[in-house]
Amino acid sequence: MKRKLFSVIYILSILLFSNIQAAVYNITDFGAVADGKTVNTTAVQKAIDTCNQSGGGTVTVPTGTYITGTIRLLSHVNLHLESGAKLSGSTDLADYTYEGKRHGLIFAGDAVNISITGRGEINGNGTSFMTLDKSHISADFVRARTRQGEKFMPADELFEDGPVAYEDRPGMMIVFLKCENVHISDVTLVDSPSWTMRLGDCDNVVVRGIAILNNLLVPNSDGIHCTTSRNVRISDCDIRAGDDAIIVTGFGIDTDVHGDQSAGEAYSTRKTGNKTGYAENITVTNCTLMSRSSGIRVGYGDNNIRNCTFQNLVIYSSNRGLGVFARDLAVIENILFSDIIINTRLHSGHWWGNGEPIHVSAIAQSEGYDLGRIKNVRFSNIFAEAETGILVYGDPESPVEDVSFDNVQLRINNSPLNPEYGGNIDLRPSKGPETQIFQHDISGLYARYVNGLTISNFKLSWADGLPEFFDYGLHVEQFNDLIIDGFIGRQPHINNTRAAIALNDGSGVTIRNCVAADGTGLFIAAERVANAGLIVNNDIRRAKKMLKAVEAEFKADDNLYP
Repeated sequence: MKRKLFSVIYILSILLFSNIQAAVYNITDFGAVADGKTVNTTAVQKAIDTCNQSGGGTVTVPTGTYITGTIRLLSHVNLHLESGAKLSGSTDLADYTYEGKRHGLIFAGDAVNISITGRGEINGNGTSFMTLDKSHISADFVRARTRQGEKFMPADELFEDGPVAYEDRPGMMIVFLKCENVHISDVTLVDSPSWTMRLGDCDNVVVRGIAILNNLLVPNSDGIHCTTSRNVRISDCDIRAGDDAIIVTGFGIDTDVHGDQSAGEAYSTRKTGNKTGYAENITVTNCTLMSRSSGIRVGYGDNNIRNCTFQNLVIYSSNRGLGVFARDLAVIENILFSDIIINTRLHSGHWWGNGEPIHVSAIAQSEGYDLGRIKNVRFSNIFAEAETGILVYGDPESPVEDVSFDNVQLRINNSPLNPEYGGNIDLRPSKGPETQIFQHDISGLYARYVNGLTISNFKLSWADGLPEFFDYGLHVEQFNDLIIDGFIGRQPHINNTRAAIALNDGSGVTIRNCVAADGTGLFIAAERVANAGLIVNNDIRRAKKMLKAVEAEFKADDNLYP
């Protein structure tokens, strides 16, 4: 009898628990109406509050368009948008407050087990806050430093590629701060007024199968921005953003970004969210990305960033492809990029970047600020077409360490914007005008202040008719321990005096198994290279000359001279 009674009680408890978990709260039952004019903030928030207070469940947004201002997502609540449902952000800035503070459309803080799901749409109406007939431009560069001088990016021009100006706008569209067990899937996020999604100091996050479709003219309309979050998995997403598409930074939770911030506190005292202070354990896979800045950006902030992988990606029509940036105190390490197709081009207007398919740089963004480091970064199985070259740019106080390029194929095309924007390096944000945007010749891969650079199975080709500011195939300066193994290519201009491989002011180099492409003039130019190693097993039959060395000696295989 006791066993039967126990079984009945157990079954009833399971059924009761299942009913609690399956509880559904339709926003229309709380007064929401899809009439295109009613602001439904109170009704939606009441549905979320009731769901949370009842132990959790699903808040459903049915088919129709529901205007709303700021709503707060609470623990154990799944906000579910049915197919055909739309949460549409109000165009009145007064609707974007919660308990007296400015926010974006949806935010959550110190919450657990929260989710946004469904085939519906969340629309931030960001374009309505923009001044579309005026360009957004900032004083973060000096025109005289650029190749074009005062003709570079004139302040009174309306640029085809944006960004456009604004006076005020809501905060980021979706913000989760110090949250755990976050799940976002299938929804479409449209027209954010600034960052689309911030995952700040969160732990255990899954973002799968979403689309972010922003107005590419809107400045700072980043896609998914992970700030000091950990254990984040992003997959199967389509992101088109008027700034970086996916970002991993070490920004603190108190970082003031477009009005969305929270009070900082010691990581060890937190009850929810990331308790380590590391931005770590991030995986991004199977995504298509389009960006007015970087498809993938890693870096910025004072918290260390480590153990991130980016795989099976397509980045297209972007200003930059992949970027790793040390500008603050953070150490950035153990970063892997693999199996990626990249297409980048020059863009008009005030966007950071100059068309690089891959950019790695370490430089302080303000005077007197200690600089972190970049180390252990790998790029493998990359197919790229671009309108400028790959950049690895270290600092004497913080050289880039242990970077490798393996099985990379790069073609550099001409650009109709070369006269207005080409032949410059863009390192913004940086501490002074000499390292913001500045004139510099362009190589297929240019590296400086780097220790432990390996370039293997790297194939480089060039379009015809490129400007004269394109100079070398590979150009490496201020280096230690350089290996070039399996390079196929030449300098940009057929049979001219520039080299396929140019080396300056370095120590320790091996060049092997390389092939000079048709039209190679000089294969290797080396100046002030100490501890030069081997030049061996290279096919330089198509080169006019093998080696020009000044204050450098190599052990070369004489049988390969033409």
